[in-house]
Amino acid sequence: MSKRIVVDPITRIEGHLRVEVIVDDNNKVTEAYSSSTLWRGIETILKGRDPRDAGFFTQRICGVCTYSHYKAGIQAVENALGIKPPLNARLTRTLMNAALFLHDHPVHFYHLHGLDWVDVVSALSADPAKASKEAFKYTDNPIATGEDELKNVQRRVAEFVKKGHLGPFANAYWGHPTYKLTPEQNLIAVSHYLKALEMQRTAAQMMAIFGSKQPHPQSLTVGGVTCIMDLQSPARLGEYLTKFQEMADFVNRAYYADVVMAGLAYAGEPSVNAGLGTANLWTYKEFEVGNDSFLFDSGVMFAEDVINLVTGKPYKVHDLDESKITEEATHSWYQDDEALHPYDGKTNPKYTGFKEEQTVNGKGEMAPTKVIHEDGKYSWVKSPRYDGKPLQVGPLANIVVNYAKGNQKVQKVVNEFLAKTGLPITAVASTLGRTACRMLETKIIADNALEAFNNLVQNLKVDDSTYTSYKIDKNKVYKGRYIGNVPRGVLSHWVVIKNGVIENYQAVVPTTWNASPKDANGVRGPYEESLIGLPIADLSQPLEIVRVIHSFDPCLACAVHVMDTKGNELSSYKVDPNGASC
Repeated sequence: MSKRIVVDPITRIEGHLRVEVIVDDNNKVTEAYSSSTLWRGIETILKGRDPRDAGFFTQRICGVCTYSHYKAGIQAVENALGIKPPLNARLTRTLMNAALFLHDHPVHFYHLHGLDWVDVVSALSADPAKASKEAFKYTDNPIATGEDELKNVQRRVAEFVKKGHLGPFANAYWGHPTYKLTPEQNLIAVSHYLKALEMQRTAAQMMAIFGSKQPHPQSLTVGGVTCIMDLQSPARLGEYLTKFQEMADFVNRAYYADVVMAGLAYAGEPSVNAGLGTANLWTYKEFEVGNDSFLFDSGVMFAEDVINLVTGKPYKVHDLDESKITEEATHSWYQDDEALHPYDGKTNPKYTGFKEEQTVNGKGEMAPTKVIHEDGKYSWVKSPRYDGKPLQVGPLANIVVNYAKGNQKVQKVVNEFLAKTGLPITAVASTLGRTACRMLETKIIADNALEAFNNLVQNLKVDDSTYTSYKIDKNKVYKGRYIGNVPRGVLSHWVVIKNGVIENYQAVVPTTWNASPKDANGVRGPYEESLIGLPIADLSQPLEIVRVIHSFDPCLACAVHVMDTKGNELSSYKVDPNGASC
């Protein structure tokens, strides 16, 4: 007899996500539904606004990836107006982007996703001396793993336990049968969890050097950047360089080593060696390190191409056709169901709520629960499609596509990782692979992004320009977009400017692609597809579901914003498009 499991909310993510699955008698997932439970109305807020303000509004989409949406809003308008900022401005944006990635990816692994792999309670029984020696198996120069440091970590965690709670480590499935790290390995990872909290500060300071603050930096403007005095200061440049090197050191001595450790330990765990889900992959060029020279390249690979790549058969990487991108709302809480290109997108809500059904609760018992309408609308996330197909975006897509295109920097790091772990190339196409690819993307940035720094320093010696002037003709209609690769995958912002103001704006974010509900043809989005066939050891502790979903690093704040579940009005605003509040 099939049973339904509801995980609501999925914790340790940005925003609110609900996942419902149907399991068979063998506790394998046969159907899955990804439901975002909050609404995003940023497109409505932007209508009638001065396009030069777009980036300042869009960066408020999320409190984590603020810079991504800031840059996207600025560059979408630049694209519409035909503006190419000076090289100094473009390279400065790259350095700020590096600060974001070096901040975001380690935070995801240690503070959001790491506890899906690491049993904190198990670390209490570890031998610190053995753990200190264990750390040298994964790197020649481990960080924060001295015997004295590990003893201190153990003491700090034990103090939580003595107080009757685990603080930030509470409410997890400790002792779950799919945890595979030894007590000593768990202790190493917990030490790095705490060290990563310190590194967050360094990464935030990196962003603030050229962005004035973090989150919500302020130095980007349509046409270039405004941090001229910082770029002309050797002290500020040196400060960025020092902090970058500190973050790169942590990536190489902790993050990389811990993912190698996890890869070796989890190589035989069925619940993480599947879960590729949607095998259509898309990435877009990012990290301009020289004049029109990028660290990562663009490309689309369909399922047959990906299968052929990992099996050694001929494959193809396709160029993007932007006209084939659409969003539809057949199973989304919006009025207009038709598939529309983002330039023509509509954002008119139509909330239809939930129904009541018996599901498995945290005690393994059947209990009445509010569940979605499977055949109706069940998510605030729309369903983006490319030529009618769902696409998976994110570090896995970025690494696989660039590997397939022969990107030497990517191939070098991937091949070294596979050799170190003994994993086959097929392991990349899995939940474990998705987690590993996020780390590999971070390492490639840590190893190579200073090329942009060096080129910036050299160019500043002969050229101090940071801004390109422009005019907006109110008698013209402009269309433009930003497409780029941000920490969670491909982000695109689409803008139509008419009469000198924004007429339409659509943000198609990575989590919209990955968390999309079924489309009009009943085809699942990547989250949903990745759960099909997943074995669950204990229905009352569905760690496997959380682990798979966390590997995508969901950011529902980017995809949706706020509503009251009872339909009550939270607040009301009247806005003058000319900028004066009423």
